[in-house]
Order: sequence, then C-alpha cells, then structure tokens
Amino acid sequence: MPAPPRTMQSIPSSAAQQDRRGDDLIAALAALPPDHLSRREIRDQAITAWLPMAQRLARRYTGRGVPADDLTQTAVVGLVKAVDRFDPGHGLDFVAFAVPTILGEIRRYFRDLTWSIRVPRKLQEMRMAITDANATLTQTLGRAPTITDIAAHLNATEDEVLEGLEGARAYRATSLSTPVGADDSHQLGDLFGADDHDYELAELRIVLEPALARLTERERRIVTLRFYGNQTQAQIAAQIGVSQMHISRLLAKALTKLRTHMGPDTY
Repeated sequence: MPAPPRTMQSIPSSAAQQDRRGDDLIAALAALPPDHLSRREIRDQAITAWLPMAQRLARRYTGRGVPADDLTQTAVVGLVKAVDRFDPGHGLDFVAFAVPTILGEIRRYFRDLTWSIRVPRKLQEMRMAITDANATLTQTLGRAPTITDIAAHLNATEDEVLEGLEGARAYRATSLSTPVGADDSHQLGDLFGADDHDYELAELRIVLEPALARLTERERRIVTLRFYGNQTQAQIAAQIGVSQMHISRLLAKALTKLRTHMGPDTY
C-alpha cells in the first residue's frame, strides 16, 4: 500500500529549516577552537543563515524616518555581534541571545545617530518609550492617549512625559531653505531676525547727546570737526588758533569725558 500523502503540517517550512541549519552552524562554530582554519567560513555561513531573522527585526522599525537599508545594516551589525559573543554554555539558545542583541543595536542607532541635536540619553530613551506607548495605548483605548494616560503606562510623571515630548523636537531639524507662505515665495530663514547695526547707532545717538552737552563749547567744536567734519588735527588747529599738540590734548580730554558719561558698554 502506498504511503499516505504528507500533510502541510508534516512538511517543515523553509524558515524552520533555515533556523535548524542556523542552530547547527552556531553549534559547530562553538565547538571549534578559536584558531581552527574552518572557523571563519562557518562563522560567515552562520551569519548568512540567521540573516532573515535580522531583516525581520529591522522591519519592525520602518516608518520612523530612517532608510530601510540603514536599519537592515544596523541589524546585521547586531547579528554579527551576537554570533561572535554567543556562548552555549550559559544555557540560552541562540535566538534568545541574538534577538535582544540585535534590537539593542537598532535602538542604539536611533539613540545615538538619528538626532539632529544632541540631547541627554534620558530624553532620547523617553522619546522612544513615548512613541511605543502611544502606539500601544491607541490600540487598547481606541483613541489618542492623553499625557496622563502615557504617564500612567510608563509609570512616569506627567512632567517627565512633557519633557520627553519637548526633547523629541530635536529629533529632526528643519532646513532654513524650507518654502513658507501661501505661494512658497519665501524661505524659513527669511523669518529669522538678524543683527541690525542701525539699531546700535540709534541707541548710541540717544546716549551721545547728553554726554556731548557736558563738554565745553570748544571741546564740542573740536569733536564735531574731527569726527563729523573728518578734519585732521592740523586743520582743526588752524581754525581754532592753537597748536596741533594742544588740539591733541583737548581732543583726548573730551573723549575721556564722553567715555565716562556714556559708560564702558557704549563704545
């Protein structure tokens, strides 16, 4: 009598076969001494065998503003670390060791490399926890969670949640070249103010007027001819009827008076 056809349940899936092969390779790698000639080849085969698992874990984090290729590459880095560090003598199977290692590498990537502005690690971790809590609570509550809901879910205070949300603003920077306005005729950078030297001059004139009033009439005339009339000390001396050296002394005295009355921060 011919054998009955095998059911779908009795046919091992390709994924299960791949996992068994990966386990065999990990076991073979662990059994080899560190200087064995075949160790490198078996290590590469083990990494290749478990590569689909790393890719599946990387796909959990898609849609968070990071290219899929970068996530996959980061997951592979975690897989390589897991293969190199795994010790079957600790009583864990490879998957139980590799999954946290790979996920930790991915989370470290988000924490360290994807923030536009460096913020404390505590805020980075809180931002990720808030994102996960928001997704979970939206499903369980059937609505968008409040700050109170998220704080209770994370066993944190509302201030800590608000601080995490504020820190999340540093996750992505906006280009100053971003078009703004109804017709996109301006850029974001156009909305930012800049230092205007004319404001400083206006403030200086306000302070200068009462300071000039404290000078003698001759001192005011010398200062005016020198700085407003752009005349040399020799030219001023000819008009005033004194020597150039005397004009130099009078000018120095007048400037000292102005600095005293105007204050040290106005010149």
